[in-house]
Amino acid sequence: MTLQEVETFVAQLENVQREENFGYVFFFVGDDHRLPFVTLADSDNEYDSVSNLDRDGVFRINIGVSRETFDSLLGERTGVPIDYTALDAFLPHPEYAKQHFVCILNPSEKSAEATKKLIREAHAIAAARLERRTGA
Repeated sequence: MTLQEVETFVAQLENVQREENFGYVFFFVGDDHRLPFVTLADSDNEYDSVSNLDRDGVFRINIGVSRETFDSLLGERTGVPIDYTALDAFLPHPEYAKQHFVCILNPSEKSAEATKKLIREAHAIAAARLERRTGA
């Protein structure tokens, strides 16, 4: 998947709003911009350089999933070193794993469907959260 393919896929989901800030692209459900369900990053910045995104063509997708999905996808990783520069591997987000965010750099064709499935789940979680907050 290319960065553009990911953006197009996310943008076609229902009630999605896109915002750029701090070198990231944030995707929200509705106008409640408290917590994005997906973010995209394609360059390092002063706060985030762990994935070495300044490599040519490298980007990271950050996806907020359920605790169950997070645990089943990543299992127990206590004490296991994580290579956040690895391409095409689902990893706990370097900063937001406790909030059940996973990330993947440059998903290949073999992981594209799994990536889309996780994005759809994150969207559904965000939509339910918005409905609980607003009744909309």
